[in-house]
Amino acid sequence: MSIIKVSLNSHTAAVAGAIAGVMREHRYAEVQSIGAGAINQAIKAIILANKYLVNDGIEIVCVPRFVDVEIDGKVRTAIRLTITPRGEEQPQGKAVATITAE
Repeated sequence: MSIIKVSLNSHTAAVAGAIAGVMREHRYAEVQSIGAGAINQAIKAIILANKYLVNDGIEIVCVPRFVDVEIDGKVRTAIRLTITPRGEEQPQGKAVATITAE
């Protein structure tokens, strides 16, 4: 699985491509952002990734949740969006790789 970290300056198409690639390979992805601008970029990327994946017969859905992350010794609250194909349950207990799309 992958955590795709999205910032305010992330390029929407690059993030969408990363999401689509991870979904094709693993059928599960997680996107994480901190801040309103970063969340906006993440949501736009998910919408675009859904368009990319339609040609592969994959329609995605996402479920948001709050997570605490430590950055430079400080705990911050991030929003993590779990992405799965429509109608499939998310896998449990799999290792997580990190992809930073900017």
